[in-house]
Amino acid sequence: MESKNLTRERQKLMVNMLERKIRLQARQYYDERGQEDGRALEDWVKAESEVLQSSILRPLWAVRDESQSNEA
Repeated sequence: MESKNLTRERQKLMVNMLERKIRLQARQYYDERGQEDGRALEDWVKAESEVLQSSILRPLWAVRDESQSNEA
């Protein structure tokens, strides 16, 4: 049981790290565009795609999306 909880905590940490990388990349797009408002979703989707394309953690991100959909 303790091992399962530890695994869950590690997965949560990895997902948080992915989200941080995506957030930083989206912010970079925003800054490069001169901090023009109104395109946050576009920046996020572009950053998410770019970060996940090269990440071995992509399956964890997909599971995260599914679990959030089930909670709603």
